[in-house]
Amino acid sequence: MTIPDYQTCMLPFLSFLEDGRERPLREAEEALAAHFNLTAAERAELLPSGQQGIFKNRIGWARTYLKKAGLVEATRRGVFKITERGLTTLSANPTRIDVKFLERFPEFVTFRDLPRPDPAANAVPGMPRAGEESPSSATPEEAIELAYQGLREQLAQELLTRILSCSPTFFEQLVVELLVKMGYGGSRRDAGERIGQTGDGGIDGIIKEDRLGLDTIFIQAKRWQGSVGRPEIQKFVGALQGQRARKGVFITTSSYTADAIDYTSRIDTKVVLIDGKRLADLMIDFDVGVAASASYVVKRVDSDYFEES
Repeated sequence: MTIPDYQTCMLPFLSFLEDGRERPLREAEEALAAHFNLTAAERAELLPSGQQGIFKNRIGWARTYLKKAGLVEATRRGVFKITERGLTTLSANPTRIDVKFLERFPEFVTFRDLPRPDPAANAVPGMPRAGEESPSSATPEEAIELAYQGLREQLAQELLTRILSCSPTFFEQLVVELLVKMGYGGSRRDAGERIGQTGDGGIDGIIKEDRLGLDTIFIQAKRWQGSVGRPEIQKFVGALQGQRARKGVFITTSSYTADAIDYTSRIDTKVVLIDGKRLADLMIDFDVGVAASASYVVKRVDSDYFEES
């Protein structure tokens, strides 16, 4: 069972309130989770930002649209009940309530057609104006975050393409700079003390695990396009043992074979494998090789502000 979209949640949400009692949104979420037979894992799934649960977000938007259509009303903060219009709607035994269904209510149409900064833009997913295409099943937060993830993936691919066009030495320096940004090694000069040296037995760099230098991490950086297999990892582990080292980071612009990943899970030496996708993600997260282009802040109503004493 996949998590139902917010439009699929509308009819069960309204039916949950059919007894006319005041219900907190939390109870509705519990009831609908049982209705859709959602597992604990499905209920725990978060939006890409990690700030809110996907199911909770969708329940919230189902409630908002039902409220805008006059089918439910808020009796106090976070508590709702069905209206007479909502009861009349249920008495007709609808098979589905969605955005198209709600267009029969003038209050909802007014809400849908609120002026937008760009009249040609569908600013609220699932809320097309008259004559526009069928509504999306994504909530506004989901649409924003999906767009962000798309931009992020495009940026990651561009980063890897640029890295592959650079020299191996530049890539090694990039790796050390990234690890320093992540909090390892103190200064960049201290961290990169072995970069570029020859005869290092498969070690491309050395970085301190912490600012006090209590332990050392050895680095191998491979600017490859093909998958890195177990033999390459074994060579790196051998180089670590030659240095009496216990920890290593193997970073590549490509990927690792299943055999290579399995091998690192069964050896005593701690070797962390970072593939191209994770490398690009870390560069974006720690601002290595990227610069801010634009920033958007999503705000919500502060309900506490409007409570009168």
